Amino acid sequence: MDWFKNFMTGRYGGDQLSIFLVIISLLLSLTGQFAESAFLFALSHIPLFVAIYRTFSRDIQKRSMENYKFAILFSPLYSKIKTTEKRIKDAKIYKYFNCVTCKTTLRVPRGKGKIMITCPKCKTKVMKKT
Repeated sequence: MDWFKNFMTGRYGGDQLSIFLVIISLLLSLTGQFAESAFLFALSHIPLFVAIYRTFSRDIQKRSMENYKFAILFSPLYSKIKTTEKRIKDAKIYKYFNCVTCKTTLRVPRGKGKIMITCPKCKTKVMKKT
């Protein structure tokens, strides 16, 4: 294993974009298998080869910039997924409302009956049942 450690010294290694490319490659491969499409199966190798190339690349600055651009491009989707995940996890404890004036999402505890909710952003008061 020492030879691999020496081999990887000075190389970029894996990152979020490489993982994404491997997942895309896997999905294309599975789709090609189920659809019995040789074209999709062959197409699935391209993202895999790009991910391998990026992993063993010595141009660290260029690969870092590619990963940075990827992170900026996918950050809205990532934050939306994390927000939805948090809302699902908290669904038993909290109830979510949107402010009628400024559309801010408000989180209030469940099981308190009818309560007056005050928006912290615009100070609008709304009576809601939790």
